[in-house]
Amino acid sequence: MDSTDTVSSGGSRTTLRGGRLGVIGVVFFVVAAAAPLVGMTGAVPVAIVLGNGAAAPGAYFVVGLTLLLFSVGYAAMSQRVTNAGAFFAYIGRGLGKHLGLGSAFVSLIAYVAIQLAIFGFFGGLMAGQIGALGLELPWWLWALIAWAVVTVLSLASVDVGAKVLGALMLLEVLSLMITAVAILIDGGPEGYDFAASFSPQAIMVGGLAGSAGIAFAFAFASFIGFEATAIYGEESKNPKRIVPQATYLAVALITALFAITAFALVTGMGASQAIETTAEYSSVDGVPLADPAAVLFTLATEYVGGWMATAMSILVLSSLFAGILAFQNAAGRYVFALGRGGVLPGRLGRVNAKGAPQNASLTTSAITVVVILLFTLFQLEPILNMFYWFSGLAVVAIVLIEALVCVAVIAYFRKNKGEEGVFTTVIAPVAAFIGLLIGEYLLMSRFGLLAGTTAEGVDPSVTPWGLSPLGWVLIALPFTVLLAGYLFSRVAGRENEEFIRDELT
Repeated sequence: MDSTDTVSSGGSRTTLRGGRLGVIGVVFFVVAAAAPLVGMTGAVPVAIVLGNGAAAPGAYFVVGLTLLLFSVGYAAMSQRVTNAGAFFAYIGRGLGKHLGLGSAFVSLIAYVAIQLAIFGFFGGLMAGQIGALGLELPWWLWALIAWAVVTVLSLASVDVGAKVLGALMLLEVLSLMITAVAILIDGGPEGYDFAASFSPQAIMVGGLAGSAGIAFAFAFASFIGFEATAIYGEESKNPKRIVPQATYLAVALITALFAITAFALVTGMGASQAIETTAEYSSVDGVPLADPAAVLFTLATEYVGGWMATAMSILVLSSLFAGILAFQNAAGRYVFALGRGGVLPGRLGRVNAKGAPQNASLTTSAITVVVILLFTLFQLEPILNMFYWFSGLAVVAIVLIEALVCVAVIAYFRKNKGEEGVFTTVIAPVAAFIGLLIGEYLLMSRFGLLAGTTAEGVDPSVTPWGLSPLGWVLIALPFTVLLAGYLFSRVAGRENEEFIRDELT
């Protein structure tokens, strides 16, 4: 679909309003979705203690390079295809409409799941922080307040959301950079040890089946959301130029932010003592990693000042809110694309006067509020259950779809040759595909550690694949939905012309 206005038979516009976002606006959405401050407080300490220690920054750097290779073919496809359902549109063009439809539902599950995960984290963290100040309110109330605000913002013009995310993201990134620079200027107790963090032998310590694999798994989980650049193609000022630029810029920025800040944390503690000190800082009642955020906050206090730790504790909340808004927009645009293509009810493929996918966004909000209420009804934990379960599901689903996109890029450019070179159409997608397959294996084998769904009596930091029945259901769900969507598309035997035109022309 191009970005000109099209009108349905009922008189409603079915194209997102173009010309609203530039490169920076798209990058705001994507980096906000990656929530770097949340990753630094939640994932990096675990990657250090249970993963490859001082080489955790190197693991993030390697994953960033893998996703940069993925971005080469992904950006090339964005030159040919502009569609709010980027993943399924690309897979449909390269591998056929049946697999495209299956992947569409997997992508939708992924974005709704990660949004639900962040709702749980936000509600639980907000209840804890405000409760410490004397105002005891349940987590679900804070989650519902965020839900209401995000729903309203998702109905506004997309550039309004970009401005909100931009302000929040800049504060978040600034706090990380100030802390990292302060630590690196000081040099920490042992000075810089680049070999301990970035040498191949340090990064791979323990092997992919062991500690290195754990670090890579958490690194892959931290990058989720970067691929959303193409979703905003229709609403950008020049999608053929802006989407590729925003993709490369977003991946480079997220990679640099994680690698540099993680290296600063290691330097601040001393590379040789990184594991022990991280465990000490994050311990609660003698249990390591019970409070992983304390690692960053402690170092911020030591090298910058207590005010920075206080600011970061507030910015973690704003980072989570920004992530909710970013994924609300992403999920809404997937529902919109499926509605416009006739796979879901046609009214979901219409936009309001501000050019936002109103019905699709409201549908996404309806799904999320029902799940929040169900978790409340069954008295499930917002962080231990809602956050860990859904975030684990989401990252397995996203990496699966990214791997399929790599294959689709190769297939598409074999049939539709252009000016793109062999590196863009073959070498980079193949290399990224191999890296993503390894990443998917690591995510699934360590799913119990990521999602907290370990079988009774199993130590997930030592034993891979030791999952509870719920864990097996969650990792199987993306593959089951992909197969079910593919078979449904083939068996139904009805070719929806709108979907085919939207996806394959």
